[in-house]
Amino acid sequence: MASHTGGNQTYSPSAPPDPNQSQVAYPYQPPPPPSVPSLPYARITHTHSSSTSGYSFDSDPNRPPQGYGHSPYAPQPQQQQNVYSSFPAGTHPDVIRSFQMADRNQNGYIEENELQEALAWNYQKFSTRTLRLLTFLFRNPYESFSRIGPKEFADIWSCIGQWWAIFERFDRDHSRKIDALELREALLSLGYALPQSVLNVLFAKYDDGSGRKVELSFDSFVECGMIVKGLTEKFKEKDARYTGSATLSYDTFMSMIIPFLV
Repeated sequence: MASHTGGNQTYSPSAPPDPNQSQVAYPYQPPPPPSVPSLPYARITHTHSSSTSGYSFDSDPNRPPQGYGHSPYAPQPQQQQNVYSSFPAGTHPDVIRSFQMADRNQNGYIEENELQEALAWNYQKFSTRTLRLLTFLFRNPYESFSRIGPKEFADIWSCIGQWWAIFERFDRDHSRKIDALELREALLSLGYALPQSVLNVLFAKYDDGSGRKVELSFDSFVECGMIVKGLTEKFKEKDARYTGSATLSYDTFMSMIIPFLV
């Protein structure tokens, strides 16, 4: 089964190395060198400066994004630290504490249903769909499908912090919502040049049928952004020459798409 992009409707898989620069996404090209970070995994943090961008690269990559991760929980006893020795070196204590509080049986992992508590963001709960998608994308393939270890949790925490910075940048009216135009601009700034027809289908996913203007909460924005990034990366794996088109078997196509739909 073939999946193609034609004409000017090309999918751009590579995010620009500097998100503070507004750039038009380029067609498929070879990936950047390993030393060049690819969003949303490069550390970004919200700033309260007068900069119009609203966010910048963090001078301390081990610190959680500002405005997020200020855990109300007290530090855990010293003897528990060995259980969580798998956290990357220099992981901020707030990240570790959030993981510890969600890991109720203290086995060094958190289940999918515990991830919501661990990722409390400005008192907002993430939907089951978003949590399931994050678990799928970040899980260790050698571990149980539904649980997350320390390293994966640190990666998820960082990823969400970066999506929050992007959300704040493009939520220009400070409504805590992202409309269709703001979503398009946000994706373009990351190098994802989706055609309008695809954006329409994507945004319709969040239409509740009430007739009101469709806008995305931060939860929906994260889900939407991870779907675009995840599917683009999956497609890019099959497009070895970066031409913007690929030929897929039916089984491969279904295996690629279904995890992003359920």
